[in-house]
Amino acid sequence: MTDEAIPGDVSPAPAPAPAPATAAAPAGPVGLAAVPGVARLAASAWWHTTDWTLRTSVRAGRRLAEVAVRPETAVDLAQEVREAAGGYIRDLLETTTSTNGGRTRELSPEDHAALRAQGAELLHKSRDVHYEEDGHPAYERILSELAPDEARILRLLLLSGPQPAIDVRTGGPLGLLRSRLIAPGLSMIGARAGLRYVERVPAYLNNLYRLGMIWFSRETQRDPLRYQVLEAQPEVIDAIHSVRQAKVVRRSVHLTPFGEGFCRVCFALDPEVAENLPEHASPEKARKPQPPTVA
Repeated sequence: MTDEAIPGDVSPAPAPAPAPATAAAPAGPVGLAAVPGVARLAASAWWHTTDWTLRTSVRAGRRLAEVAVRPETAVDLAQEVREAAGGYIRDLLETTTSTNGGRTRELSPEDHAALRAQGAELLHKSRDVHYEEDGHPAYERILSELAPDEARILRLLLLSGPQPAIDVRTGGPLGLLRSRLIAPGLSMIGARAGLRYVERVPAYLNNLYRLGMIWFSRETQRDPLRYQVLEAQPEVIDAIHSVRQAKVVRRSVHLTPFGEGFCRVCFALDPEVAENLPEHASPEKARKPQPPTVA
């Protein structure tokens, strides 16, 4: 027999099946508060950036339309953009600070006491005539931040002295007014040091400069033959031929006094070699120490 409805039947309809119970929400913080630590900061920054972008896009669209009708208001628009960007940055900093507990970590009295104790210990050692220190305390940390190829670069500079480097720039009459940099920091350091990854020389030199091991001088080396050999290299010739008129600016790469001391302590040297190492110029004696210009 089927379950078809009978005319005139007024029996109550069956109760609907109960909806499946949903899992109870876990007790505790929700939203941004449930995201721990750094992830919470990132989520907050993303949310505020998105909100600011949407609000600014709508407002900027209206202002641009107004500028199209009234060009004299362009200066006011530029000022508004600067003020809006500054306000956004301030709001973002305040938000990330409040998300991180409302304040930055402050040193406790115990932290202050520990730092003062370390400072007092250093001063005590400086007065102790019997205390000897073979190398700077930072040497151990620096060794952990060097690539093997970078150690070979330092050894090359220590044993062979400052290395020539050149910049290729646009020349000619226009170059006298405004010279454009074509190829910066070209050298033969990678080949002469026997590096495994020669293409990483620019990154290696940047890291060594960051660690205070080397510096870049505008002074040239005394032997012009070293520059002539460098300027005959294929990459230099390609850079020179890439423009109609080019000029070569000669420079040099040196060890800093700190870097030279590091190499003397951390690299094994024969006593005779250690007594006759090439001399490096000090940044203080140069006309103007230069930051790295390597690509």
